[in-house]
Amino acid sequence: MPTTMKIKLGAEELSLETGRMAKQANGSVFAQYGGSAIIATACCAASATEGLDFVPLTVEYNEKYYAAGKIPGGFIKRETRPKDREILVSRLIDRPMRPLFDKAFGREIQVVPTCISADGVNPPDIIAINAASAAVSISDIPFDGPIAAVRVCLIGNDYVINPTFDQWKSARLEIVVAGTKNGITMVEGDSEEASEAEMIGAIEAAKAPIAEICRKIDELRALIGKAKLPLAPLKVKLNREAEIRDYAHALLSKALFTKVKQERYAAVAAAIADAKAKFADALGDEVQKKLFGALMEDLQYDILRKGILDSGRRVDGRGLEDIRPITCELGVLPRTHGSALFTRGETQALAVTTLGTVFDEQILDDIEGDRRERFMLHYNFPPFSVGEVGRLGTGRREIGHGNLARRSIEKVLPSKEAWPYTVRVVSEILESNGSSSMASVCGGSLSLMYAGVPLKRPVAGIAMGLITEGERWAVLSDILGDEDHLGDMDFKVAGTENGITGFQLDIKIAGLTTEILTKALGQAKRGRLHILGIMNSALPNHASEISELAPKVVSMKVDVEKIGAIIGPGGKNIKALCETYGVKINVDDDGAVTIYGSTQKNAYEARDAIKGIVEDPEVGRIYEGTVKRIMEFGAFIEILPGKEGLCHISRLSKTRVERVSDVIKEGDKVKVKLLEVDRLGRLNLAHIDSLDENGNVAVDSARESGAGENRSPRPYGDRPPRHDGPRHDDHRDSARREDNRRH
Repeated sequence: MPTTMKIKLGAEELSLETGRMAKQANGSVFAQYGGSAIIATACCAASATEGLDFVPLTVEYNEKYYAAGKIPGGFIKRETRPKDREILVSRLIDRPMRPLFDKAFGREIQVVPTCISADGVNPPDIIAINAASAAVSISDIPFDGPIAAVRVCLIGNDYVINPTFDQWKSARLEIVVAGTKNGITMVEGDSEEASEAEMIGAIEAAKAPIAEICRKIDELRALIGKAKLPLAPLKVKLNREAEIRDYAHALLSKALFTKVKQERYAAVAAAIADAKAKFADALGDEVQKKLFGALMEDLQYDILRKGILDSGRRVDGRGLEDIRPITCELGVLPRTHGSALFTRGETQALAVTTLGTVFDEQILDDIEGDRRERFMLHYNFPPFSVGEVGRLGTGRREIGHGNLARRSIEKVLPSKEAWPYTVRVVSEILESNGSSSMASVCGGSLSLMYAGVPLKRPVAGIAMGLITEGERWAVLSDILGDEDHLGDMDFKVAGTENGITGFQLDIKIAGLTTEILTKALGQAKRGRLHILGIMNSALPNHASEISELAPKVVSMKVDVEKIGAIIGPGGKNIKALCETYGVKINVDDDGAVTIYGSTQKNAYEARDAIKGIVEDPEVGRIYEGTVKRIMEFGAFIEILPGKEGLCHISRLSKTRVERVSDVIKEGDKVKVKLLEVDRLGRLNLAHIDSLDENGNVAVDSARESGAGENRSPRPYGDRPPRHDGPRHDDHRDSARREDNRRH
């Protein structure tokens, strides 16, 4: 019989059911929230591997297109490799759960949450985190959980738990918070320059619903949970452990406090090799060597932490709040649209900006529907950045770090209406010892500004750490790789001088208090402002002009009823415009027109041509027109594409004109004023030289008398033309009949 637990969260009820689906898995839970549903399974290998020094956990979140009533786009009509979104949700599930598995379990663990129903209203990622936690909790896999998660959005002045997609779009702050019943273990989100107090308020708002979900999962486990499988710890002990500990402790205490990373790593390796050689007789087999390696790790952990807590001494000699030296170099690449080299200590990011058109936007096809992204940030972490050899490629780490940097910068980009470029930033990590994702934020911000992107404000990021021991604790600014690995917290905070734009928190201990969080955020703000000061000294404002190598973009808005006139039958008009002016033109359904040209001149000329198509001639306005035909009685002048008017010979000058060709010739560019649009839609023009200081047609007696009977200022006859509108033949026939009558 299925067993179900229900929890009220926000506007809906979260249902956790087990015993009906996927019953052969070690644990399975069907979770539903509104019309969105997840089936989460947890399985482990049949046997253990003794002595593993890591948790062999794999989380594979996946979304089925049928969940939203869709068939995958493209030629392949089945789900294939994971999309970035699926990888990001997998990381959201993995990060709070991984520290709660015991390495001594020794078995491979696989958690597979699958989205099998999506209502387009309730995001499935939060459901997946809770379903995965419940599946592991009721299984026979040892797990020091459960964990639970909620999304919190700040909408107006209210914190909303598990908002809908529509509510999420209107939020100033969006945050996913995960934790146990004892405290928060993971935070990730972004905001529109939220304050530290607003962020703390969101985390505090998440604590009660997280505790309630954990309580319900515990109740479910008590009802139908399986007995846990045994751990597989090593049963042997390290030979001569006390002697090795004492000897290696002295060596490592000196080696660990070498300032330069590569020299420190070499010193630590030499110290470990020394100890290993001295006690080689006690390390005869592979098990003893594994135990020796674990002891060396434990010693480094203790030495680093005690140095910080006892004396405030960090491995590179800095104080707790000190930021490593920073340099900012701009325009380091000659052929790119924008580039910056940001170096902070032994972490270095080369950020490169490329500007593109609407045709370069990222097209995303997922269960939420087709959509486009105009800002991309891609993060690359090659093995040489840490002095190693390895395979090049894009893994989950690269996707996760790039996503955090993208979200941190995206909030300060200008709107598409104000600045209609597609933007791609690539962060190449050239060196790494500390947070390379936050270096990507700093370098990316500089690169964008150097490229001429009008950011609202520059963005900087910093990674914070935490060391705890009982009641003692210390918050570290700008942590090193060792401090991340051996510490209790990795808290990345990015933002402007006005507030926070992106954040990510992972904590390895239970019970992160509000006091510690407040201290960390305040310290992070001081560090962020310090970094921004250095960045602003290097580049006070964005470039006034974009690179000559970038496409030139002009945007305009037209009446939606005029879109058809721009495009023309079968796209004839828009194709002709593109070919004539050497541009690309995109017309949106809402009347937004974007023109992309290789030069500004091409883009502006195409814009003026489109204006001519969609604009109606305005009486009293001065136009620069092109003389199309010369007649005895005047000239036909095109003032807008496809719109011509007649400038009668009597309106070419303030004085008498014998021949039209004495003043203007075919092909001339002339300024004329539109005097009237008659009842038949025909345009009457006056040359600017015929106007007085008030803009009216000047009266000259010589011009209006004598042999000038055929120079009447009324160029059109009273008979209607063959067709309505200002057709060229109508102008000519009507004017010719008027001239014949006067002769």
